[in-house]
Amino acid sequence: MLTTHPNEWIASAIVILTVLCCRIIVAKLVRRYANSSQIIEKRANLVIKYLHILLSILALFGCIIIWGVDKKAIFLTISSITTVVGVAMFATWSILSNITAGVILFFFFPFRIGDTIIIHDKDFPIEAEIEDINAFHVLLVTASGEKITYPNNLLLQKGISVCNKSN
Repeated sequence: MLTTHPNEWIASAIVILTVLCCRIIVAKLVRRYANSSQIIEKRANLVIKYLHILLSILALFGCIIIWGVDKKAIFLTISSITTVVGVAMFATWSILSNITAGVILFFFFPFRIGDTIIIHDKDFPIEAEIEDINAFHVLLVTASGEKITYPNNLLLQKGISVCNKSN
């Protein structure tokens, strides 16, 4: 089996090894950034997972190109998958926007767990302490003890003031 297409097998092995090395490097870089920014390890692991999925998809496309799959077949397959995924994502756009916002907040996070923030929403202003930060939402606790789950994508859309910074 390996003797029938030696160049393709070698190129595929190189792509896979390169992706594995990139995954290790990306994980180390994200963890280093998380440590220097005092970001929780759980959040760093989530971002690493998303980046690993992206690298795996790129490796798959690389192998498809190496093996010379017909370009028309690739485009037909990709357009079909994109259509199905697009329809499915339209129904779940909120989930995806929260995941994307979670990744953005990971790298450009102006507040941390323990900070008291004010969310400037004209209809429902909120002043609360950040208790936890997840992939989809932030858990807030008001001075009266009320727990509020606030979606990550809204944190990017609303004005936020940090009142008390935690150490």
